Amino acid sequence: LGRLLEVTGGAQVLADTLIGRFGARRAPVALGVAALLFGLPIFFDAGLVVFLPLILTVARRFGGSLLWYALPAAGAFGVTHALLPPHPGPVAATEALEGDIGVTLLVGVPVTVVAWYVGALLLSRVLGARIHVDLPTVLFGELRDGRGAGLDGRPPHFGTVLGLLLLPLVLISCDTVLDTLATGGAVDGDATWVAFLRLLGSTPVALLLTVLVAVAVLGRPRASVAGVTRLVDEALAPVCSIILITGAGGMFGGVLELSGIGSALTASLSGLGMSLVVQAFVIAALLRVAQGSVTVATTTTSGLLALTVEKAQLGDVQVALLVVAVAAGATVLSHVNDSGFWLVSRFFGMDERTTLRT
Repeated sequence: LGRLLEVTGGAQVLADTLIGRFGARRAPVALGVAALLFGLPIFFDAGLVVFLPLILTVARRFGGSLLWYALPAAGAFGVTHALLPPHPGPVAATEALEGDIGVTLLVGVPVTVVAWYVGALLLSRVLGARIHVDLPTVLFGELRDGRGAGLDGRPPHFGTVLGLLLLPLVLISCDTVLDTLATGGAVDGDATWVAFLRLLGSTPVALLLTVLVAVAVLGRPRASVAGVTRLVDEALAPVCSIILITGAGGMFGGVLELSGIGSALTASLSGLGMSLVVQAFVIAALLRVAQGSVTVATTTTSGLLALTVEKAQLGDVQVALLVVAVAAGATVLSHVNDSGFWLVSRFFGMDERTTLRT
């Protein structure tokens, strides 16, 4: 999708329109705000993949360290994935602690915005000034136009490009939202129409459908079948190693999770006498560092705290604040056992040391 958007001029059209509305100096803010909105129903990995063409095109257009543009968008997807319903972590935590999902959303939104502004936007300016990350060529290759693929040079309309970016976001959000509604009993999770929409919203299926639509509306009107095939082939090879490394990082976290490290950690922390909100943050943070998954750390911690919270008879707002504390703890220190670490590292062309520093 990124290759087709770049070579046909779609990514440039998107960048020009975006910068025309927000201005060059506010391009990172525009990327981050868009990612915050799109990140509500979209998982971190899927949102980042869909936004990559936009991030790289804006970075190529204005130069400077890639961190200025990448961190506001990646941070937005990260914080919404961790803190806000309908993402599975906060939904499961709210259910386990017997809170109200609507209240959790209302409490989580201002926390999410502040966390993104300080921890992603402001931090990106500091890190971007100190650490220069060059624009990677692994996905788009060197700057070029579409003549090598036999394209006729007509750039697509802005609406077409925006529609292609929105299509996977809408499809994936169907899966996320329906899962939340089924958990709350609002819809029958076993109904055929629910299963069909959730199939379309599965991330690989949604992205595959989007690529097929992009081939039809971007590639075929401008190039031969051979030209489009060559573009798709060129885009496939560099991504294979990223998929392999990302999968390996996720599996490492899965092995650690199955090893029982979570039970061992919580048993050792049970007698420390910390307040409930601090205990929630610390346990979630340690589980996150130990096994890499935000969702697993969130759900495991909330399950461990459920009995204590029930005895304390907390109100919905207090439970929502506790869910935010758990989710915040579960977000800290992404490293080598997290698939998201490798996704950011490889897609943005950073080595392991630079990724850890940032």
